[in-house]
Amino acid sequence: MTVIALVGAGGKMGYRLSKNLIGSRFQVRHVEVSDAGKARLEKDLGIRTVGMDDALNGAEVVILAVPDTAIGKVAGGIVDKLAAGTMLVILDAAAPMAGHLPAREDISYFVTHPCHPPIFNDETEPAAKRDFFGGVAAKQHIVSALMQGPEEAYALGEEVAKVIWAPVMRSHRVTVEQIALLEPGLSETVCASLLSVMREAMDECVERGVPKEAARDFLLGHMNVLGAVIFEETPGVFSDACNKAIEFGVPALMKNDWKKVFEPEEILESVRRIT
Repeated sequence: MTVIALVGAGGKMGYRLSKNLIGSRFQVRHVEVSDAGKARLEKDLGIRTVGMDDALNGAEVVILAVPDTAIGKVAGGIVDKLAAGTMLVILDAAAPMAGHLPAREDISYFVTHPCHPPIFNDETEPAAKRDFFGGVAAKQHIVSALMQGPEEAYALGEEVAKVIWAPVMRSHRVTVEQIALLEPGLSETVCASLLSVMREAMDECVERGVPKEAARDFLLGHMNVLGAVIFEETPGVFSDACNKAIEFGVPALMKNDWKKVFEPEEILESVRRIT
């Protein structure tokens, strides 16, 4: 059995991973520093934690389920204890892009992140329909990158990724730089910001007299149908009135140079802030 050391096993993300790794072909050693995390693992999952040194001894894969701001410190503290050929798995591209991973040429760095369950899906079970994050019941896609290491290491990293993010549909191989374009660039800087603006717009309609429930129903319904057309989920075209509203709405809402958020220096500045 391949031995995995899961660092941060009782945290918000680590707990999800700990649960998904149960019953897999991997032998998992769980590391957690907080008493609350340790208690949760033992009470809910029957898992007992071990010390860092015991977890790392003979581990072939080490997963860092810790905050982005702690990746550099944790990785720097354990890198000299890893055997040659060990794979270090990072769950986000921010710290790797910011240069927080220590130099060590004889180990592999693997970065993976979930896409989260898509808006357009075929889920019918109640638990899956309410699993918005993924990794519990709803199917999702994932992205992964082999940052460094031999090409054959990718297969092991992807296998681990498919287990910790299960159930998985498509598994996309990309680069670390491309993951950073997707997050924080596409998903947070652009998508989360525009969704926040849409919520403010809904609240503005409510302030101007529209009942909140009516405004929410109207917005979410139109997000569904407009999104289906824009993202080619269904064939269709917008009305002339809608196209005219877009023509005048985009320049009213967006600066002409808004795509600069995807420039390399902007992405690096974003990951610096995150880490």
